[in-house]
Amino acid sequence: MNDRTDPIPEQPQREVEVCGARITLLGTAHVSRHSADAVERLLDSGHYDAVAIELCPSRHDALLDPDRLARLDLMQVIRQGKVPMVTMNLALGAFQQRLADQFGIRPGEEMRRAIEIGRRHHLPVLLIDREIGTTLKRVVANLPWWKRLFMFSGLLASVVVHEEVSEEEIERLKEGDVLESTFAQFAEREPRLHEPLIAERDRYMAARLMQEARQHSGEHILAVVGAGHLAGIAEALEAHREDCDDGRYDPARELAELEAVPQRRSPWRLFPWLVVALVLLGFWVGFQRSPALGWRLVGDWVLINGTLSALGALVAAAHPLTVLTAFLAAPITSLNPTIGAGMVAAAVELWLRKPTVGDFARLRQDTARLSGWWRNRVSRLFLVFMLSSLGSAIGTYVAGFRIFDRLTG
Repeated sequence: MNDRTDPIPEQPQREVEVCGARITLLGTAHVSRHSADAVERLLDSGHYDAVAIELCPSRHDALLDPDRLARLDLMQVIRQGKVPMVTMNLALGAFQQRLADQFGIRPGEEMRRAIEIGRRHHLPVLLIDREIGTTLKRVVANLPWWKRLFMFSGLLASVVVHEEVSEEEIERLKEGDVLESTFAQFAEREPRLHEPLIAERDRYMAARLMQEARQHSGEHILAVVGAGHLAGIAEALEAHREDCDDGRYDPARELAELEAVPQRRSPWRLFPWLVVALVLLGFWVGFQRSPALGWRLVGDWVLINGTLSALGALVAAAHPLTVLTAFLAAPITSLNPTIGAGMVAAAVELWLRKPTVGDFARLRQDTARLSGWWRNRVSRLFLVFMLSSLGSAIGTYVAGFRIFDRLTG
């Protein structure tokens, strides 16, 4: 593998021949116009037969169609429990919008340019990154639950609350993409984030490149990747070059391994059911002692759980009937960990305040500001789901301790 010496400023390049094809890795900065210009210049040179880009199908679609969220079936999102993932995507999109507003920069411009120019020259555009949903699931699987809670709450706060994007965040974007830069502050304190977020994606993109190289034997592929991934991808390509050339290395096997979502076997997954069992046992013990005590325990459960869930809905500026629904639903749904109060509250909020066409049209701009999350009916619906769910979860444990205190007092 040899370093390139093209006179394109600050654009590192590496070249390798693997699986019968020649691959040029171009390291780019996702907020640099120089990177976008370098991509355009190389593709216009006519030296390449295909262009590979550091995008998965979901991020590719989001890049070309940033308003696709407007076509979501919100009720389906609620039923399938996808509100947290969609909220995360909204938060990341808000971060991109703030960049555009503050600096006049569209993150990923070099990827857009690669797609547009590749199509103009009738070149195959190859998507080589792992699905963002899979990456996030593997990140979650690598962390215990309390670190996941800390990470995602901190992530949402850092993306949503700060109106100005700091120079430090811009510097991070010069090495990685929006996803990586957002997680960077956590990765510094939690090494287990680096493996699924960076190292695995290096291996995945290298395997995809080798897979495509076999399909494009004898051709020259330009791979546009973040500068922070350049060394890792190059190392992985070198490690498997000989095995790939003689057929001993199977990229599909490695891709399948990196796409699998590990099944967590932790006994903590049974903890919510244990809490429910203990609460029901507490009710039974209370009624055995006296009906008055039993009903007092039930009253504590309803009042504490319902009030905290309703408070969450109230903080989200939900409709008064939604707040009442959260109060009534939380004590019941908390006894069934497979359904949450947030699902019920969000469904009622959607029925009472159906988002307008304008809400969807302004979604990306509104979520770029903290106040916009409450002003826009779509994003407010997600807040209702998240905050009423959080209130119910807290209420479950507070009420559980209250029941224990009454039984032992």
